[in-house]
Amino acid sequence: MAEVSLKIDDKEVVAEEGTTVLEAARSVGIDDIPTLCYHEALEPYGACRLCTVEIISKGRSRLVTSCTYLVEEGLEVKTRNDMVINGRKMLIELLLARCPEAKVIQDLAKEYGVEKTRFKVEKPEELCILCGLCARFCEEVVGASAITFTKRGTEREVTVLPEITPDLCIGCGACAMVCPTGLITCEDLYGRKIVHSELPLGPNTAISVPIMQAVPNVPVIDPDHCIHFKTGKCKLCERFCEREAINYEMEDEYIEIEVGNIIVATGFQPFDPSALRQYGYGELDNVITSLEFERLVNAAGPTEGRIVLKDGSEPKTIGIIHCVGSRDKNCHEYCSQVCCMYSMKFGHLVREHVPGAKVYEFYIDLRAVGKAFEEFYNRVLDEGTVFVRGRPSDVIAENGRLILQVEDTLADCERRVPVDMVILSIALEPRSDAEEVARLFSLSRSADGFFLEKHPKLDPVATMSDGIFVAGCCQSPKDIPQSVVQASAAAARALAMISLGKIEIEAATSVIDETKCAGCKTCLELCPYNAISFDEEKNVSLINEALCKGCGTCASACPSGAITARHFNDEQIMAEIEGVLI
Repeated sequence: MAEVSLKIDDKEVVAEEGTTVLEAARSVGIDDIPTLCYHEALEPYGACRLCTVEIISKGRSRLVTSCTYLVEEGLEVKTRNDMVINGRKMLIELLLARCPEAKVIQDLAKEYGVEKTRFKVEKPEELCILCGLCARFCEEVVGASAITFTKRGTEREVTVLPEITPDLCIGCGACAMVCPTGLITCEDLYGRKIVHSELPLGPNTAISVPIMQAVPNVPVIDPDHCIHFKTGKCKLCERFCEREAINYEMEDEYIEIEVGNIIVATGFQPFDPSALRQYGYGELDNVITSLEFERLVNAAGPTEGRIVLKDGSEPKTIGIIHCVGSRDKNCHEYCSQVCCMYSMKFGHLVREHVPGAKVYEFYIDLRAVGKAFEEFYNRVLDEGTVFVRGRPSDVIAENGRLILQVEDTLADCERRVPVDMVILSIALEPRSDAEEVARLFSLSRSADGFFLEKHPKLDPVATMSDGIFVAGCCQSPKDIPQSVVQASAAAARALAMISLGKIEIEAATSVIDETKCAGCKTCLELCPYNAISFDEEKNVSLINEALCKGCGTCASACPSGAITARHFNDEQIMAEIEGVLI
């Protein structure tokens, strides 16, 4: 595309034909041209007129809106001379008369020295400046057309859902994103201020990187939340992607990769405390889980790190219940290892974010086992956190507060502790698909449901299946340092096997006598290592010696006696017995 030369505030600028004066100014660092109706995703139309500048073309001077006027060869532009500033002041006065409480208008008035408007204020509470961004974005980009202009002249207004067409809204939040005055918010859209139901972890947009360590480390589009897949429009990501990497036609696919080692690190899932009705999770307001609190206190969370109740106010008293779902015969009898320390971390964070707040920690036993863990416990104690030894029997709502009823076993008394918020320190439990994964990789599971290692002390990362290792919380609950250590050990074991080139296999394997095999396939269903296959042509079973571990299950179950375990046949066992007795 051809280029043109122009001057902006006496600065030489070269821009492509078709570029607006506003875009050309911004390209050379002139960012102080105000505008309340411009968005890169929309065709500009100069509704607010705040971006007005003076242009001098062919000896003629005039005021134009910089967001709509295209650059010309030899054009001169003045963005802040007296004529432009006075024009903007007049526009700001008009906007102040319409929306005197809008902060963005107040800030502009302060910047340009406008103390008050000379025009009559009709609606002091009005926030809409009729920029049209919400309506245009909803129609032109999103394709929902759930917001529209109504009436004419001085009565003109934007009709905001759900007042007119609630069925058209897809809840994308684009209108709230582009609204310059804050009139439209997603909180208002759902009839709430700050809602704890927003706290569960998950991507905030339709495009996200699954995890920071994802391989390949590229974003993916969630079709269930993408506006394009709902309305057929938008495609903003495609427009702004310089690499042209967006392809809406791609579909999920399964890829087969041949490997020699597998490290199973499927992790855990958080315990769902809604089953423990006595704590009121899901029924009482301001009863949240530890993961939800972690999201709440995160600076990138829905409240930008502020600890707040459902109504948006700060809690004065917080109760933290340890071992919810752990060390409980009705749930999980094992200790989740991490609950005590992260609960104490929460106590520290509460006092840091809400000075003066009182924190109660309700525990069974404190298990601060680890480097500097005991020191951290003492630090939290010194900060004023109150530790109560006893598991609360229930949480009830009373007079607008939450009451925790607990037996204090150290003080030997019953206590009723009123709090504003309850945090449930939930257990770590095996994933719901652990049984399916175990069958897939021929892994054993311990009584608590986690994957079973080959030996808890001598080989804690290997499994009974050669070349398959476990790491992290899929093997047992553990904290981050322990997970890192186990993952490093599993990676080292896998690399050691790769570097060998050849590996030794079990000598005591089973063998099938094909002349005796009846093809009943009983052994196929019983083999825990999937080492047996069936030859349809010969109508006999075959054993893969690389997978067989010589457990003897198939040999003992074979109805035709066609399977024997090497080094464990009847003659050998009888000879061993005879040698012992004689």
